[in-house]
Amino acid sequence: MAELHSGTQAIDRASSLLIHILESETPPLLTELARIYGLPKSTTSRILSALERQGLLLRDRNGAYIAGSVLTQFARGQNHDSILVARMHSILEVLANRTGETANLAVAGNGDLKLIDQVDGQYLLSATNWVGKSVPYHASALGKVLLAYAVVTIPAGRLEKRTSKTITSRTKLLEELETVRKKGYALLIDELEEGLVAVAALIKIGDMIIDEIATLQANHDGKIGAA
Repeated sequence: MAELHSGTQAIDRASSLLIHILESETPPLLTELARIYGLPKSTTSRILSALERQGLLLRDRNGAYIAGSVLTQFARGQNHDSILVARMHSILEVLANRTGETANLAVAGNGDLKLIDQVDGQYLLSATNWVGKSVPYHASALGKVLLAYAVVTIPAGRLEKRTSKTITSRTKLLEELETVRKKGYALLIDELEEGLVAVAALIKIGDMIIDEIATLQANHDGKIGAA
């Protein structure tokens, strides 16, 4: 129990120091942080060094602590997604209203598709909120578009089989991607879930691809979701 308590105390201290640094108007120095939290400089230094090794903190040229690369990259990603959602949500609404189907907005994630927004259509049977869910690129209309336009690459290893219709052959998938490029959109029928049909296209204005990683899709036929 003593060991557990000690570990919890270390986490509490590290969390408090990290939050204080992130909320500070001026990057704080080691001595200031040790004084504010009543900790020995050696203890404070060890905690901050651990946070620095994990990329959560770094020191500026004055030796003061600021947010590290892990946190700044996460913040940029969240901000980028928020901006993209705000920019494209009205288009999702138009697409859903005109087709009566669910419309999704997705970007390339780390190894799979990242759904960041959704507007439900009028067919609510078995409706699913796919925002935040992971979907494999090869078994997704959205993912096929990203693969076709080289926004992402085909993952290494065996392609996951979701249904009997899922394309798991790399040769067949490459042929499918060539078709997507020729047609300008991707079609999915029963490849992610039985009864799920979806179509997706890259977002463009004229010949310019917006953000190069965003796709729209509409789904239909029994189950409504992301594909």
